[in-house]
Amino acid sequence: MILTVLRKPLLIVDGDNLAHRAYHSTPKSVKGEGGRPINAIVGFFSMLSRVWSEVPARGIFVAWDTLGVDTYRNRLWPPYQGGRIFDPEIVEQINRLPDLCRPFGFGVGKAAGFEADDIMAAAARSEVAQGGSALLFTTDRDAYQLVCEEIFVLAAQRGTRELSRIGPREVVERMGVLPEQVPDFKALSGDASDKIPGIRGVGPKAASSLLLRYGTLDRIVEAWGDTEDSKLALTFREVVTMRPEVPVVLPDGPPDWLRGAAVLREIGAASLAERISQLSL
Repeated sequence: MILTVLRKPLLIVDGDNLAHRAYHSTPKSVKGEGGRPINAIVGFFSMLSRVWSEVPARGIFVAWDTLGVDTYRNRLWPPYQGGRIFDPEIVEQINRLPDLCRPFGFGVGKAAGFEADDIMAAAARSEVAQGGSALLFTTDRDAYQLVCEEIFVLAAQRGTRELSRIGPREVVERMGVLPEQVPDFKALSGDASDKIPGIRGVGPKAASSLLLRYGTLDRIVEAWGDTEDSKLALTFREVVTMRPEVPVVLPDGPPDWLRGAAVLREIGAASLAERISQLSL
């Protein structure tokens, strides 16, 4: 009898998304060596280690934004993500986190001019091209555009410790469109969190109805003709569409929790380091 060994999915993490959630859910009184803030760092590795314990995966890849550097999205739509102001304590910790991830043996992706979204897309596509599958750990619905039979989104449920596994069917249930229609949907209905207004008079229900009728944004703007709304919608689609052409290096195997725990002890997170080290047993 021939046994088929299924390859576990690669856990791909939206680093900035998780770090911000960790920062706001972990007391700011948590300090490390020299009194430096480490609440986001402690929350980040604590939350990630819990997910690793609950979700079978072959390894971890973490994607990061490059803070303070404009991307192609800003060139396409200058107001994109405008007005965001972060506490200096979270900025300092996000700048430290990619280097702290490396001793754990995580894959780390970061590239000026691209966002974590793009790097997550690149990692997921690369894993699938090698015959694998991926779980995208994020609460950002932009990731829904990547969902397919080999790629699922893993999202924390508000107010609970439960995780939702979001596949193609769940995307339709939550947004009223197919995963491949998500960029078209967001171009039409907008995204207030990213300062993308969408098309005036077209909300989520109208956007899903238009896409149900026409199928794609291209057919919608063809019906609209050469109007300002058509030009804006096509621009917004470029802004929200992930670009997976960023080079990435995927991890070879599972994390080195012992080495990572040693680094956590060095920065003053001894209690977390003790818990993390148990994952190697």
